[in-house]
Parts: sequence; structure tokens; C-alpha cells
Amino acid sequence: MNLTRIYGLFLRHFYLITRSFPRILDLIYWPSIQITLWGFISNFFANHSTYYNGAVGVILSCAILYDFLFRTSIGFNMLFLEEIWSRNFTNLFIAPMRISEIIISLVLTALIRTLIGLVPAILITSPLFGISILNLGMPLFFLFLSLYIFGITLGLFVSSGLLRYGPAFENIAWSSLFLLAPLGCIYYPIEILPDLLQTLARILPLVYIFEEARSILVNQYVDYSNIKNAFLLNGFYLLIGILLFYYSFQQARKKGSLINIGE
Repeated sequence: MNLTRIYGLFLRHFYLITRSFPRILDLIYWPSIQITLWGFISNFFANHSTYYNGAVGVILSCAILYDFLFRTSIGFNMLFLEEIWSRNFTNLFIAPMRISEIIISLVLTALIRTLIGLVPAILITSPLFGISILNLGMPLFFLFLSLYIFGITLGLFVSSGLLRYGPAFENIAWSSLFLLAPLGCIYYPIEILPDLLQTLARILPLVYIFEEARSILVNQYVDYSNIKNAFLLNGFYLLIGILLFYYSFQQARKKGSLINIGE
């Protein structure tokens, strides 16, 4: 056993971690986000143990909605990453395709990927748990549409980062949605958050989407103001996401990094 070789390999991996901000961020934020999310959930159930009484399936329904958002965002990112892994970026952008055509194709394919994974999960909830997310009624369509738009928007933000920073930004592609989970108030009302975090949470469409889901399932009341607020915020962030993607593409093309992005 050669300690010098062990030390040399140790240094190599140590420098890979400490000299890469995305890697450091990945190590720090996973435990922090998990503790924060489950801390808020535990605090909510400890102080509001009767909140969900008589509202069967609220948590499971919110979990299905969140999974739809997660699969939409990850599906978009995966399609973009596959182009990086296959080193197809040069061919993709040399081809006579507009950026808008690339975005639309990714959006449509991400929807198919999401539905393939989600529909079976929805179908098994009824026979296994006696619960159907269809209990949300017609507003369910608007909730899914709003989540889909937000998932695509996150995908555009992450893809812009991949264009700008290359594969080094890959960890953010997997973790971006988890960073927003505590502020999204998926399983608990926004009042559980501290005042400062409540202010931050209200600029996210997720809060209004899941508040609406709980309002319907717990109180049997449809509050269309939540749906309206979610769509307004989604429209704003989607516009920023599209502009950022165009800007990142132009910057990558000027610097010539599109050729080496898959290296």
C-alpha cells in the first residue's frame, strides 16, 4: 500500500470539490433543504394536528401535483442534458432550426415524458388508497397547467445555466426544484413560514397552486384568485426564462463555447 498514491488521488478529488462552486453548493444545500423542509412539515403537524381531519388524500394529492412539477422540470432538463452528453450541440445549432423551434420541441417532449410517468401513478392511488386526485374537479386542469408552465420555466433557467457554464452546472439541474420546495408550501400553509420567508414565498406561483389545492380539498371552496395569481407569476417568469435562454445562447455562440459544451 503506497500512501503517496493514496494522498495524490485524495488531493485530486479534494481539489475537484473545493474548486467547483456547483459541487460545493450541492454538498451544502441538500442536507440544509431536507432539514428545512421536514422541519416546517413537523412544526405544522405538531401545532395543527387536526387541520387535515376529514380531508382524505390531501397530502397524497399535493404529492402528485408536486411530482408532476418535478417530472416536467427534470424532463426538460434531461432532454437538454442528453444533447450535452451525446455531444450533439454543434449539430443541433448548426442545423437550420430556430431557437424557438428547439424550445417548443423540448416542451412537447417533456410533457410526454411527464405523462408516461405520472398517469400510472395516478391510476394506482384509487385502488390502493381509495383516493382520486380528480376530486379537485375542473380546477385540477388549471393547477396542472400552471405547474407545467412553472416546470418548463425552471427548465429554461437551468438550460440557460448549462449554456453559460456547461456540464459544471449539471448539479443545479437536478436540485433546482428541491431548493424551492420549502418555500412552495407543498404540504403546509404559508403561515407556517417565518415572516421573511412568507414574503419570499409569495413571489412564487407554487404557493398559490398548493393553497388552492388545499382550499378545495379541505374547505371545498374554489378560490380563483389563487389560480389567477399563479398564472400571472408564471407568465412573468416564463418571459424572463425565454429571454435568458436567448441571451445565454447568444453569449455562448459569441464565445465559441457551443462547440465544446459537450466536452
